[in-house]
Amino acid sequence: MTAFTVVGRGAYLETAATLVIADTHVGRDESSAVSLPLGAATDVRERLGRLLARFDPETVVIAGDVVHTFGRVSDHSREALEALETTCKDAGADLVLVAGNHDVGLTNAWDGPLHDEYVLADDGTSSHTVVCHGHELPTTTADSYLIGHVHPTIVLEGARHPCVLHGRACFRGADVVCLPAFTRLASGVVVNDLTAEAFGSPLVTDADALEPIVFDDDAGESLRFPPLGDLRPLL
Repeated sequence: MTAFTVVGRGAYLETAATLVIADTHVGRDESSAVSLPLGAATDVRERLGRLLARFDPETVVIAGDVVHTFGRVSDHSREALEALETTCKDAGADLVLVAGNHDVGLTNAWDGPLHDEYVLADDGTSSHTVVCHGHELPTTTADSYLIGHVHPTIVLEGARHPCVLHGRACFRGADVVCLPAFTRLASGVVVNDLTAEAFGSPLVTDADALEPIVFDDDAGESLRFPPLGDLRPLL
């Protein structure tokens, strides 16, 4: 498995000089009734900016569901997406988009390529990581897969926390790393008692093998927990 660092709702792969986030759902604020909507696009951009400043990646990959709509991308969403690209460019990073199930209309709002899968090669090694959304089976064989789609959240002592899920050698002998939704408008799917079938991703074949990783903002560090199969009786 390619080594990765979890910060906030993203993962940084140092050997590939790449920051991966998922499920930005640009435009969700237009249809949301929650209290954050007017600042949602700014919130995503500012948090991405902080990750760029911390890691100085060469590439930023959004692992699907870049936009929220299944149809036409609005002018508001187009502007928010352009702002994300500008934020990356200003930090010296290229923005790469991977298509998710929400991104049917994205080709009309994005001039660059839209990937079904994006391959990251470790510098100086033969290890490969594929970034895909996770709603469909990948066609590329890899040592590890980074996905979104699920919006994993774990409840600890009554509080909800977005979490990364790391499954070791659990899909075709490869690791799977599932990222939480980067937008804070997504409440998340609680994984405490979720079965593999309920995850809605063909890459999740054994929910009990998934290790939750929660980033503690106050401590500035990631907390890794035992696999869900061992952790559930303690929750």
